[in-house]
Amino acid sequence: MTGYADDLADFTVQNEGTVFLLQPLTEAACQWTEEYLPGDAQRFGSAYVVEHRYIRHIIDGIMADGLTVN
Repeated sequence: MTGYADDLADFTVQNEGTVFLLQPLTEAACQWTEEYLPGDAQRFGSAYVVEHRYIRHIIDGIMADGLTVN
C-alpha cells in the first residue's frame, strides 16, 4: 500500500494486523472521507479504522479521484 506518492500524500495507510488505519493528511483527503466514508465509521484518533476486506476498494476509490496514498 505504499509507493503511490513521492511528496506528502493525501492519505497514509497503516496495517495494524487485524485492521488498517486510514489517516487523511490534507484538506482534500478530509473532504473525500466526509463524502465517501460513512458518518458512523469507526475512528482511532483522526484515523479511520478499516477492515481488510474493504481497504483495497477504498484505496482504489481514493486514487480514482486523483488523491495519493502512502
